[in-house]
Amino acid sequence: MTATIRSIWLRRFIAGILSWLVPFLAAIPFFGRDGTLAIAPALFKSSMIVVASVTAAILIVWFFKSVSTSYTSEAVITGFVWLAMNWALDAVVLVGILGMPAGDYITQIGIRYLMIPAIVIAAGIVADEATLHKKL
Repeated sequence: MTATIRSIWLRRFIAGILSWLVPFLAAIPFFGRDGTLAIAPALFKSSMIVVASVTAAILIVWFFKSVSTSYTSEAVITGFVWLAMNWALDAVVLVGILGMPAGDYITQIGIRYLMIPAIVIAAGIVADEATLHKKL
């Protein structure tokens, strides 16, 4: 594995962890010591979507600094790796450790993670298109 490929995979892995960790840590202050939500559920969900979107935007920019070609291909890989990482970390922490029922997890949180590959792939397509236009 070349240094460039290793660097891309390292960034992909670090960003995948951060894409899960930042929203998870941001959510903690919204819960009481007994584990109940301390604000309205709709406000919490909206806040988490904003936190996750801003986090993803920052991580996408940071990740693509290590990519110099094939942005769409790298974005497809990255989007699905981040999706799998988020699902796996939630399976361990939310479903496993915190005991959230799997069905509730899927309908309340898990399905929303499908936005990850959509956003990352869109960024890759834009980067490829911008590169193509620069060459013309």
